[in-house]
Amino acid sequence: MPENATEVTAAGIARLAGVGRAAVSNWRRRHADFPQPVGGTAASPSFALADVEQWLRDQGKLAEVPLRERVWQEVAGHPAGAAQALVHTGCALLLVRDRPTAWLELTAASDERMADALPHAVDHVLTARLGPDTPSGTPGPGRSTPPGTVRTPRTADSTAPGSTAPGSTAPSTTPSTTFDSTAPGSTAPGSTAPSTTPSTTFDSATFDSTTPGSTAPGSTTPGFTAPGSTAPGSTAPGPAVVHPVNPPAAPGVHRARAVRTPTAQALLPSVPLLRAAAQLAAGIGAGQTFEFLLGRHLDANPRQFTLTPPHLAELMADLAEPPKDAGRPAPGRPLRSVLDPAAGTGALLRAVAGPAALYAQEADAGLAALTALRLALGADGTHGSPPSPGADGTHSSPPSLAVRTGDTLRADAFARLATDTVLCHPPFNDRNWGHDELAYDPRWEYGFPARVESELAWVQHALARLRDGGTAVLLMPPAAASRRSGRRIRADLLRRGALRAVIALPAGAAPPYGIPLHLWVLRRPTPGVRPGPDLLLADTAGLAATAGEAGGKAAGGGRDRLDWPVVRAAVLDAWRDRADLPGVSRVVPVVELLDDDVDLAPARYLPRPTPGGDACGLGEVRERLAETLRLTTRLTPPPATPAVPAHRPRTTVGELARSGALSLHTGNAAPGGQGPVLTEHDVLTGADPAGTPFTDPAGALLAGPAGTPLTGPEAPGAAPDDPVVLEPGDVVVPVLGGGTVVRVVGEREAGAALGRNLQLLRPDPAALDPWFLAGFLRGTANNRQASSYASTAARLDARRLHLPRMPLAEQRRYGERFRELAAFEEALRTAERLGGVLVQGMYDGLTDGTVTPA
Repeated sequence: MPENATEVTAAGIARLAGVGRAAVSNWRRRHADFPQPVGGTAASPSFALADVEQWLRDQGKLAEVPLRERVWQEVAGHPAGAAQALVHTGCALLLVRDRPTAWLELTAASDERMADALPHAVDHVLTARLGPDTPSGTPGPGRSTPPGTVRTPRTADSTAPGSTAPGSTAPSTTPSTTFDSTAPGSTAPGSTAPSTTPSTTFDSATFDSTTPGSTAPGSTTPGFTAPGSTAPGSTAPGPAVVHPVNPPAAPGVHRARAVRTPTAQALLPSVPLLRAAAQLAAGIGAGQTFEFLLGRHLDANPRQFTLTPPHLAELMADLAEPPKDAGRPAPGRPLRSVLDPAAGTGALLRAVAGPAALYAQEADAGLAALTALRLALGADGTHGSPPSPGADGTHSSPPSLAVRTGDTLRADAFARLATDTVLCHPPFNDRNWGHDELAYDPRWEYGFPARVESELAWVQHALARLRDGGTAVLLMPPAAASRRSGRRIRADLLRRGALRAVIALPAGAAPPYGIPLHLWVLRRPTPGVRPGPDLLLADTAGLAATAGEAGGKAAGGGRDRLDWPVVRAAVLDAWRDRADLPGVSRVVPVVELLDDDVDLAPARYLPRPTPGGDACGLGEVRERLAETLRLTTRLTPPPATPAVPAHRPRTTVGELARSGALSLHTGNAAPGGQGPVLTEHDVLTGADPAGTPFTDPAGALLAGPAGTPLTGPEAPGAAPDDPVVLEPGDVVVPVLGGGTVVRVVGEREAGAALGRNLQLLRPDPAALDPWFLAGFLRGTANNRQASSYASTAARLDARRLHLPRMPLAEQRRYGERFRELAAFEEALRTAERLGGVLVQGMYDGLTDGTVTPA
């Protein structure tokens, strides 16, 4: 096997061949010519991808590996690890998109020559998008610093021994390290004589350094400043300004960009991967390609990352959206600036609409690099776009994307920045946030947070990074609104008008999914402006439950069953109107909140509405229940007629699939996209997928010929990993522990994407009746023999399910009876739900006095 060849695990082989892992284990035991392991462990061996593909082709088990699958397998089996492979791929995709001609010239060479030439080309596009790789200032004599080394700078107003303080006229005679944006050899602000020694600059608001040839205050040399800002003395002010109360950059700040230029030696094993990724990008786009690969990486390592769901990210970005006439490009109007100090995978900044200068900081260096590439590749000209070249070929404007690595609270990379907006999903319950080291940090304007109040430290950090009047939106745990250890800080936030809204989300909105998280909307007070006298409190948990009941879902929300359009509309209406809506929102005067506890939990001031509403609403629920019970009576099956068990010839789903009587598909869609997703929970509970189906303007379902799934980058709402779009007559079976639950897709579900942990059987109507198929798949004995059992769950292999061989007319006779049973089951489910609403509503009405016992 060639050195550094791509390897694949048994799970990867199963994905390539479209089978389960058990089938791969069987192949290894039964076929002596199956490729031998080349790595991994005895429990989890790895195999050479090329050898596996050849064996699968020889056995007739693989016609051709899909290109996207090949690219992912090369990423997963990269000798340097999947994360490093993604960084190399992202750099190459950036080059493919921004300099396609240069990429074509590079690919014409051999792998070795291509690897040698790539670093220079990659560094060019990375510099254009993300700024220079290392600070351009050179250390003083005898103090050389390798690139990427973290140094301990001096304070902003300190002066090196023998140097000239601002405002003096004597030249400095010794090297100094300052935090202004003065380029080496230029005149310091307020001085009349230039420094005679080199000066290293570390201004965190100018990409951490002044680039060669940049303009310092008072100098006349052209250059660039921070994203979206202007140099001192410019006539057009920028939003990313230095806030007067913010301290200088802290020691330990990483000033180099998050993505370092890879070396030729590191890139050489990745060249085949980069060529394949570029080929995939030619079909679906560079941004979609990276999203697909990054999504697979995140899915493969779910416990390593805390993700912000897309719908929640969009809601937070909308809450922070400035007025419609602000934040838009116009002559004399600065670019809007947005900061995420705990960027994670960059979901919040990706949700920002319109032109904006984006700033991000992430503690994990590998994740920061992936986030920087994701934001750069996801830019469509609204932000993160490369600077336009001037007449001399140099860049006339700065990049509008800056991503840095470091612990934000301990080593803030943007310590002198004041932005328009801060969006943040901070880590929760972090006891090691820097309580001991940061006791005298000037960011604690509203009080020093207790060790257990890390979230309040992030709140104050966000306020410190805002310009006057800027808005911050943070995702917070509900305990932060009521813990006694934080009551003094909460009280001061209220008194000074910094906290403007606390919004309770339904459980399942974001991890941890079991608790209802809060959104805090904050605004930095403007000096001389009277603080707001009230606080908006909103609670959307009741709305989610009501929407779930109306749509046939169980009340209480949940990760896979939130009706995000309803939640989003309620939150934005409450925030923009600041109006009292019974059970949803209330504007509470601050004086009512300043008690001994300063408890800001919305549920305390907004009791959830009674299920069914008032007495009139309960009467309507009762009528619906009575009607449903009458329907249930009509649908009750007639008495069963005993019969001798029939012995019919049988076949399996797997055999039917091989003969073309049906096709098998596996779900891969996750809730949170633009279109509806039929989830495992929906199948088990009989709920409908919420959202708008994947349809064209004429209302036709967007599905390929012969029922093929929606594919291609042009498909609205399509995930990079093509979703399987449901069609009427499809049969859906849960993979994990579903018991005997099977669902036939009707017009209500058509157009939704098939969710994870679901298998879809698409029968040929000329050979199989869908209700006949679904009915026999629900047999208890059938499910038992087709299930395998692990230590904690059962897994169903749909290929092993049995069916009797019958003519189509006989199938339809059975299918009609199965359809009647399904209608009866749905009526029972509806009666149970309405009965629960009526009972709880009566309890609540009797206890709160809205219903009398008579």
